[in-house]
Amino acid sequence: MEITAKIQRGRKTKDLVKRLRPGEIAVIDHRDMDHMSAESLLESGVVAVVNASPSISGLYPNAGPLVLVRGGVTLLDECGQVVFEDTHDGDTVTIDTDAGTLTRKGKVIATGVHLTQPMIEAALDEASENIGERLDEFARNTVEYLEREKDILASETWVPKTRTLLYGRHVLVVVRGYHFKEDLQTLKPYIREMKPVLIGVDGGADALREAGFKPDIIIGDMDSVNDDTLRGGAELIVAAYEDGRCPGMERLKRLGLADEATTWPLAATSEDLALILAWEMGADLIVAVGTHANLIEYLDKGRKGMASSFLVRLKVGSRLVDAKGVNRLYRSSVSAGKVFPLVLAAVAVIGVLIFISPSARNLFMLSVTRIRLLLGIY
Repeated sequence: MEITAKIQRGRKTKDLVKRLRPGEIAVIDHRDMDHMSAESLLESGVVAVVNASPSISGLYPNAGPLVLVRGGVTLLDECGQVVFEDTHDGDTVTIDTDAGTLTRKGKVIATGVHLTQPMIEAALDEASENIGERLDEFARNTVEYLEREKDILASETWVPKTRTLLYGRHVLVVVRGYHFKEDLQTLKPYIREMKPVLIGVDGGADALREAGFKPDIIIGDMDSVNDDTLRGGAELIVAAYEDGRCPGMERLKRLGLADEATTWPLAATSEDLALILAWEMGADLIVAVGTHANLIEYLDKGRKGMASSFLVRLKVGSRLVDAKGVNRLYRSSVSAGKVFPLVLAAVAVIGVLIFISPSARNLFMLSVTRIRLLLGIY
């Protein structure tokens, strides 16, 4: 099978998806493609993905490639850096899945492996055998950093002042994690009724806007948030390293938003910062959407440990409600066929009450008389 289309290239998948168009081919350099990146590529409408690196290295069972292929996207893998060196954005190329080649104007640019679903499933099974070793490494790394980061749990943590009042209120923290969009949709009635403070963690702020809400606070590296969202009036808190370096502030300077932003140097992830902020500012309840909670999710994010996240969850646990997967826990699936017997039973109960109760019967007759008068039926 051959696929011919224009390409867009990007070494950072999360940046590339912002400019991909339906029907194009994405050229990436993404070792161990994670679930979220695969979903983003699917949503962009690409017909194929060419990866310079192995999408599954065997380090751990990353589900990204399987998500991509199950979604109908062709994946040409391990093509090497030549796909960046000998191509340009907008070039028209052809993928030959049988030969595993990428060509332009009849010339072979690169050769790779066409990953099919059975091949990916076999690779994931093999990678699963290494999960015990990854768990040991993860645990050792976590313990190693617990001592250095224990102040997060042992004492009050400095937090930047906010214009938005959090004390005594519900706070909804949205992170760009597994099924975060579906969970956010399910929580719409809660948001409208309780009007919680809305905190978007990087791309989570875009998710809030897409769902029809305006984030009150945006926390993070500011590397995966749309410009329009950053300019939307939310308070901006930029994650910084403990030594004061703050790469995210450079982008805000280019957008003219640096004067309105606050930096927060702390050895923690952006989602950890959001939870700490809500806790220290006296939130009554913290509802988290899309946060990372298991080994595979942390490895997908490139983290080798979870010291800060472990400590933060110990600290805020009494007020934290993790809404992860709430869309799968509750889905409205009541059919008309199931409702009709309930309605019929309710009508029968009302009929019995009218028959055995004189007062109910009189009330019913009075209601009927009023309706007849309103309709002009005498």
